[in-house]
Amino acid sequence: METEIPAMLRAREAVEPERFTFHSSRMRMKKVTREELAAMDDESDRCALELSDAAVDVMGYACLVAIMSRGAGYHRESQTRLHGVTAKNGHPTPIVSSAGALTEGLAILGARRVAIITPYMKPLTRMVIDYIEAEGIQVVDSIALEIPDNLEVGRRDPLALTDIVKHLDISKADAVVLSACVQMPSLASIQQVEDSLGLPVVSAATCTTYQILKELKLKPLVPDAGRLLNGSYT
Repeated sequence: METEIPAMLRAREAVEPERFTFHSSRMRMKKVTREELAAMDDESDRCALELSDAAVDVMGYACLVAIMSRGAGYHRESQTRLHGVTAKNGHPTPIVSSAGALTEGLAILGARRVAIITPYMKPLTRMVIDYIEAEGIQVVDSIALEIPDNLEVGRRDPLALTDIVKHLDISKADAVVLSACVQMPSLASIQQVEDSLGLPVVSAATCTTYQILKELKLKPLVPDAGRLLNGSYT
């Protein structure tokens, strides 16, 4: 979230007039387990309150699996609650979650069947699949890289995904989720993989960026970031 989304907004600045500042507040987590994810999500109200002091124009809740591990459709409850926190502080702010952004981005592309790659352990990957399918999108294949350490996830080479995706069965897929996690870097591979597969390719980060731009009522255009951000889906 703190690297790829600013990178996309900076790339957009090269072709569009708007300029952006980026602000963050952290929820603590070290190991990607259901227990730590729940404890982390419990801190989200504090983060929303802190960021609302800056009167930001939109907030993005980064952790996809923290939301998805709390049950089907939880992103709607979370976004409503966090918006309420900002409103009580006098700065009502639109809230975007990566969990909601991913499923909404796939729906915008018209994808009903997807193949996904996650860095999570298999039980958490199963929760992600169940969450996506509860939103009416079938997951036809998945790869779980089973990396428990959150820092290790963030240090991965994004170009490694160009090889990993070759092991994904896309024969029945309408789209590919190259990284179902905003912590696992993928931006450098998105356009390359999309061009090679001939299918729309998204990540949690590209879908979150789309929703951020949508909430700001700006053209959803980011160069070389996949079909969802090519400016066509306004």
